Amino acid sequence: QVQLVESGGGLVQPGGSLRLSCAASGNILYYNLMGWYRQASGKQRELVAVITSGGDTNFADSLRGRFTISRDNAKNTVYLQMNELKSEDTAVYYCRLVVSGLDYWGNGILVTVSS
Repeated sequence: QVQLVESGGGLVQPGGSLRLSCAASGNILYYNLMGWYRQASGKQRELVAVITSGGDTNFADSLRGRFTISRDNAKNTVYLQMNELKSEDTAVYYCRLVVSGLDYWGNGILVTVSS
């Protein structure tokens, strides 16, 4: 059974930084895709960034440059470095893993950007 555990969220002031982590456990094949989506209150869930086990990435265009995604394949962990945070980045951030044709989601972690 695959599980995703997210960490690193919380309250940060505008202009600050946060680093989210998502650790996957279970029977996970090497070739997979991991990443982050977010859902703000009253809005649909949207792509933040994803990364394959080979290191290929895809970003939401509006976030490219402020956010960076990386991963440690040995630990099945994906990271999201968020810089220059803005109030509009406030959302629940969800980790996603796609492997062997199956789709897994974390429970979500809240990021609040406010002074």
